[in-house]
Order: sequence, then structure tokens, then C-alpha cells
Amino acid sequence: MKTRIKTYLLPLTFLVAFAFQAPAQTKRSSSKKTTVISTKKPVSKKIPSSKVTYKKQTKKVVSVRSVPNKKVVQYKGQNYYYANNRFYTQSRGRYIVIAPKVGFRIQTIPSNYKRIRFNNRDYYAVNGTFYIYVNNEYEVVEPEIGTIVSELPEDYEKVTIDNQTYYEYANILYEKVQVDGTRAYEVVGIIDME
Repeated sequence: MKTRIKTYLLPLTFLVAFAFQAPAQTKRSSSKKTTVISTKKPVSKKIPSSKVTYKKQTKKVVSVRSVPNKKVVQYKGQNYYYANNRFYTQSRGRYIVIAPKVGFRIQTIPSNYKRIRFNNRDYYAVNGTFYIYVNNEYEVVEPEIGTIVSELPEDYEKVTIDNQTYYEYANILYEKVQVDGTRAYEVVGIIDME
């Protein structure tokens, strides 16, 4: 009896094991799966500015006395000065780094852009500003919630909303996340300045 079990059961076990193992190996796909790990509760899209507390009392203001080789771009009666892959506005004889407002359009975006694909839409992110390509121009837009960027502009601010820490730049709120084991930042809301 033991001999019969060894004779029939052992080969049958190996056959079953190989049969189930082979299809599992052939079903591997070459597409890259992205895993996002977030530990905070999500905030809603529009956050009233009254709910946002900045970690530092005063916001960072980056200004310079002059901007060499600047190009003047007008939008809705306001002059923007473009140089060094950044936009500036002029105030009291100094040039202050600013992010263009939603709706701002230009023919050519700064050369240091990063293309981000999210929900079948191509964004072009430059220094915390998101553009889309529309009618042969690049228009500044608010990114969709869930859009992920690999880094933040150097002059971002830390903010608190309901005792949770987020990162803000140009009224866009980000949360630090892990994407495939690497640090990234996910858009979680927009500060409503009205």
C-alpha cells in the first residue's frame, strides 16, 4: 500500500505543483506598478485660507535688485519679468519671485519643466507651477488632486490644517508620500484665498 501511494501520489503532487507554478510565472507583466503610501487623512480640494496656519509667521519672499536678460510678459495688465527659469514682479525697486496666476498663458515654458501624466492629462510642472498645452500656448492651471511630483520648489512653506502638516507653494497643498519607496509629494488641496 505504501509503495502504491509513493508510486502514484508523489509524481501527481509534483505534476500539480508544476502545473500551478508555470502559469503564475507567465502572467508577469512588464508594466510598472506604482504604490503610493499616505498616512494622513485627505483634505478637500478647496481649503479656506482661514484654516491654514503657516509654521513661520512671515512667508518667504525671494527678491533681487536686478534681473539681467529679462523678458517682459504682460498678463491682465500686470507685467511679469522672466529670467533664469523664473517669473518676477517688480515692487519698490526690487524683483520678487512669483508664481504666475491660473489662466496665465505663454508661448514657451521654461526649459526646466517636468512632464507629469495624470488622469490622461499632460501637465508641465515648473517650479511649482502647473501648465497644460492649449491652442499652441501653455496655460497655468490648478493641478488635480492626486497629482504627484518628485520634488517641491525650494521656497515652499510648511503649513498646518487641523493639526496635520502639509507643504504649500503657490496656494497648492502637498502631502509627503512614498512612491515605490521614494519620497514624493501629492497634491491634496488648493488654498482658497477669497
